[in-house]
Amino acid sequence: MSWQGCKNILCIRPDNMGDLIMTGPAIRALKTTFGARITVLTSSMAKGIIRHMPEIDDAIIYDLPWVKTAALPDAEGFNEVVAALKKKQFDAAVIFTVYSQNPLPTAMLAYLAGIPKILAYCRENPYHLLTDWLPDQEPYSFIKHQVRRDLDLVAAVGAFTTNPALQLQVSDTAWQPVAQKLTAAGIDVTRPWLILHPGVSEKKRAYPTTQWAEAARKLITEKGFQILITGSPAERQLTDELAGLTGAGSVSLGGMFSLHEYICLVKHTPVMLSVNTGSIHIAAAVGTPVVVLYAQTNPQHTPWGVPCRVLEFAVPVQLRSKNEVIAYVNKTHYNVPALMPAADDIIRAVDELLNSPGLPALPFPGKQNENLAIEAS
Repeated sequence: MSWQGCKNILCIRPDNMGDLIMTGPAIRALKTTFGARITVLTSSMAKGIIRHMPEIDDAIIYDLPWVKTAALPDAEGFNEVVAALKKKQFDAAVIFTVYSQNPLPTAMLAYLAGIPKILAYCRENPYHLLTDWLPDQEPYSFIKHQVRRDLDLVAAVGAFTTNPALQLQVSDTAWQPVAQKLTAAGIDVTRPWLILHPGVSEKKRAYPTTQWAEAARKLITEKGFQILITGSPAERQLTDELAGLTGAGSVSLGGMFSLHEYICLVKHTPVMLSVNTGSIHIAAAVGTPVVVLYAQTNPQHTPWGVPCRVLEFAVPVQLRSKNEVIAYVNKTHYNVPALMPAADDIIRAVDELLNSPGLPALPFPGKQNENLAIEAS
C-alpha cells in the first residue's frame, strides 16, 4: 500500500539523544518525500535535542518501559500515551530500532493507537502488528551503520533524501556567551584548544581516567593545546577529577553549558576527543572531526559523515551485555579483543585529523565499510 498520501507521520525513536540524531536523515527523507508533518515519540533523555533538528515538527515525550531509561515504568502513563496518539490521528508510524531491539512492544503501542500504517524491522513474523515489515537480517548477515539502517528502512516505503548528513541547527549568536564562560574559566579563546568528553551512560564504555589524563597532558605539553573537559551536571565530579589529574592547561567544564551552548562549543572546536556517547553524534552533525575511544559494543554507531579516528578497546567480560544478539556480535565481529589504546595513539589520531584536511569520513573503523559483511559462524 502506497505511503504517498501520508501527511501526518509519527517517528518512534525512544532511546538516547545520539540515537535520535542518527535518525535525522531518515526523518528528513520522510518529510521531504511525502511533504509530511513529522512528530517524534522519544524519551526524556533525548527531548533536549529536538529543537535543533529541523526535520521535526512536534514531539511526544514518554519513557517506554521496554527501553533503558532513568524513569520508573508507569502503566497508567502508557495508557495516556496511547490516548494521546489516537487524538493525533496519524496516517503512519515508523519504528526505528537498533538490531538488538525487538520492535513489537512499540508496534503494539502504535497498533493500539489505531495508526493504519506501521513500518519496522522485525526478525519474527509480526502478523497484524506491522503493515510494512522488513525482515531484520542484522547482525547475522551484515552490519550497517545505524544511519544507513534507518535510511534503508524508510526507503522500503519510497522515502529518500539527497542529503544523508546529520544536521543540528544552532545559532552563532550562542558563541559570545560560550566564549565568555570559557574566558571566565581561564581559557584563552585565541589559543588552540580541544574538547575532551569522558562521560559515559554505561560503565562498559568508559576509557580509564588515568589514561585520559596522560593523553591530555601530552596534548598540552607537546602540542600546545588547552583541554576543555566537558560533561553534564551529573558528570561534574568526573570532569573535576580528570582536570585535577591533568593539571595546568586543562579546565573542568562539567555542567557549565546548556545543550544549545554545548552544540555551539562543539561546532567551534577543531577536534573532539570522546568516548562512544551522544557527543560524537553532535560533533558529526556540526562537522567537527572526532577521535573516539570506542568500547567494542555497537560497531554501527561510529561518527557518521565526518573525518574520524576510532580507537577500539575490549569490554571486560563481566560488563558485557546479556542480550543474545549482542553476544553474537561479541563472538563474531569482536572475537579478537582490542587492546586499550595508549596516550600516543590518541595524539597520533589527533595529528592525523588536524594535518589531513582532505581525510575522508569513515563510517566504520579499520577494515569495515558502510555495509560490512560478516561471515556467520
